[in-house]
Amino acid sequence: MKIHEYQAKEILRKYGVVTPKGIACFSIDEAVKAAQQLGGEVWAVKAQIYAGGRGKGGGVKVARSLEEVRQRAGEILGMRLVTHQTGSEGQIVHRLFIEQGVHIEKEFYVGMVVDRGRQRVCLMASSEGGMEIEKVAAETPEKIYKVFIDPIAGLSQQQAEEVALKIGIPAQSVPQAVTLLQGLYQAFDDTDSSLLEINPLTLTAEKQVIALDAKMNFDDNALFRHPEIVALRDLDEEDPVEIEASKHELSYIPLDGNIGCLVNGAGLAMATMDIIKLYGGNPANFLDVGGGATAEKVTEAFKLMLRNPKLQAILVNIFGGIMKCDVIAQGVVAAAREVQLTVPLVVRLEGTNVELGKKILADSGLTIISAENMADAAQKAVSAAKSKSSSCGCQCQS
Repeated sequence: MKIHEYQAKEILRKYGVVTPKGIACFSIDEAVKAAQQLGGEVWAVKAQIYAGGRGKGGGVKVARSLEEVRQRAGEILGMRLVTHQTGSEGQIVHRLFIEQGVHIEKEFYVGMVVDRGRQRVCLMASSEGGMEIEKVAAETPEKIYKVFIDPIAGLSQQQAEEVALKIGIPAQSVPQAVTLLQGLYQAFDDTDSSLLEINPLTLTAEKQVIALDAKMNFDDNALFRHPEIVALRDLDEEDPVEIEASKHELSYIPLDGNIGCLVNGAGLAMATMDIIKLYGGNPANFLDVGGGATAEKVTEAFKLMLRNPKLQAILVNIFGGIMKCDVIAQGVVAAAREVQLTVPLVVRLEGTNVELGKKILADSGLTIISAENMADAAQKAVSAAKSKSSSCGCQCQS
């Protein structure tokens, strides 16, 4: 789960992280009023979307008068903001953040992610703030300093000091940097974050260390512990299909292909998409129904896939362990009947009660293409999608 910059800063301030004063707004008039309330002579007018690269896309602008705040707010609010993280379709800006301007002397980068290999939080810091960290990693990896944090001891003062000095924070500002870094780690740990990024972290002309931006993502599996974070969710920023999927506890991500995938287990889902690509097809989605799918859940999964106008075939690939093959077969039959399926359906079952599951499919009276293994299923799905595409005369991907 993601949240907006202004929401992340509200959380971080509770942990001693210094940020500029700012006010979230939903209209041009609110933006002008916010600037008046904040005071000063310079303000940053910031688009609030769930993506980075806002400045390069024209979503962050400086204003030096109230009239200019009004002008900038009018330009940004409602715009379709396209960045390297939104894709070509961009995202509509529904919210603004008006923030007091600061006198920037130097910019740095600080981020935290979970390193699953080491089973620790990795703190990354660099003197190259304000840039895409991926570009820094590719072109000048030596400028990224990493610390792997002991989950019991946490981020020590010594580690924080070393990080601050390594990236070039002056000695007089190091104590502030230590407080900020330790606050960031505590916030990351307490909120079950999966990503925390400050880009840029700034040193002001007054030698103050300030988080000028903030990005936080959270582990969806831990949200039951954080109702206060769930309450921050902005549905305007999410794909309606993904929102619908989450209501039914389905993991669904739309893709650009034309072969729908319904699979139990994230690993098997990834393998299924890979093998479809191997045989010349393109998956239309990632869809994991989990280990305890019911007929109702499978039906909703079919409905989600069928929202895609490019869909030319569906591949159901199930390994029955916790979820038995006969149960999934019943769900597939019920779903196909309810949605009146008009695209080819390929089904591969393996595991617990597989023979019973295959019998249910065979006795259903539905046109279901049975597959013996993953390779067979993928080839049949790709072939069916091509045949469907040719018969309808459309220009869908194959």
